Amino acid sequence: MKEKPNYTLSEMTLYFLKLGTWGFGGPVALVGYMHRDLVENKKWVTEDEYKEGLALSQLAPGPMAAQLGIYMGFIHYSFLGATLAGLAFILPSFIMVVLLGMAYKIYSGLPGMQAVFYGVSASVIGIIAISAYKLTIKSVSSLNLEAIKSKWLLWIFYIAGIVVTVVTQQESILLFLACGLVYMLVKAPPPWIKKPSVIPSILLMGIGFWQYKGETLEEIGWFFLKAGTFVFGSGLAIVPFLHGGVVNEFGWLNEKQFVDSVAVAMISPGPVVITVAFIGYLVAGFPGACVAALATFLPCYVFTVAFAPSFKKIAKNNSIRAFVDGITSVVIGALVGAVIIIGMRSVIDIPTALIAVLSMLALIYIKKIKEPYLILLSAVCGLLLKSFFQ
Repeated sequence: MKEKPNYTLSEMTLYFLKLGTWGFGGPVALVGYMHRDLVENKKWVTEDEYKEGLALSQLAPGPMAAQLGIYMGFIHYSFLGATLAGLAFILPSFIMVVLLGMAYKIYSGLPGMQAVFYGVSASVIGIIAISAYKLTIKSVSSLNLEAIKSKWLLWIFYIAGIVVTVVTQQESILLFLACGLVYMLVKAPPPWIKKPSVIPSILLMGIGFWQYKGETLEEIGWFFLKAGTFVFGSGLAIVPFLHGGVVNEFGWLNEKQFVDSVAVAMISPGPVVITVAFIGYLVAGFPGACVAALATFLPCYVFTVAFAPSFKKIAKNNSIRAFVDGITSVVIGALVGAVIIIGMRSVIDIPTALIAVLSMLALIYIKKIKEPYLILLSAVCGLLLKSFFQ
């Protein structure tokens, strides 16, 4: 019999409401806050329960921090706990980016706003570049020769992700799935491969506030549903997928607007993936923001609550782990490719190049600095540069 929790559902919901309001720093920081608060300080969750949730959030598609929050709510309060924890975590940042979207639509044509994003866009490139490097080291392998030799196939997928993204300027879901399947077959083929007689059963789980078209909302829904279903790991892993669809395929935003969207997500609390709500707002007002956010986070919620009850057994399945490893490597490669594409269009002169490089150096050498502070400093730099030198 499961031990009775030492907290109420309302206390857990209030905690995630606060975390979604003040939790800056991206997925790694948010995951760290949950461990510090829920495991170490409050002792609402055991170390083993936290580790199981973290493993599930890395294995399943969707934003890692949001998945872990949903799992924390599920542990003692099942589906209701998962639902309330997820909503409380996402709602504050959703409201914030919608308000920022309203301001952006009103003021983006003004010189002051343009100057702010002149600096911010360059800084975002530096931040994403460092994040891509960290994800590479964590999910593919370290850069020493022995590690590269042992993970050579993952490095091939990684390079393929870079090349395909840069050449085609979009991301291929089929490439992601193919790499996952190949790595699974090579590293840990499932039993049904070895026994063809057994048929597997696979379940694939003014400000323009109200200005939208029905067909646009439908396109937004399907596109962001795919983004939430096929992107694994850190919130920034979704950036190349979004770039390929939002900028290249549908043409909803131009390059500058897309980079600004990523910047808005980085200065907002909560999950970085909330950038989808900002993008949805720019494309189709408040209804677009709601549809984009719901479509992106729905797969994350469904996967988490579907697998949480039996996850201990699933987590030990080597075939599933290998499949996810293969997909993750090519997705991170696609992220690097997206950094290259966006960087070529956002770093347009010596000042923006300096801002990007200094942002990278700050993240490497100033351990305590957080991304939102860098974004704000870059905004000030942009204002000063545009005011005094142009």
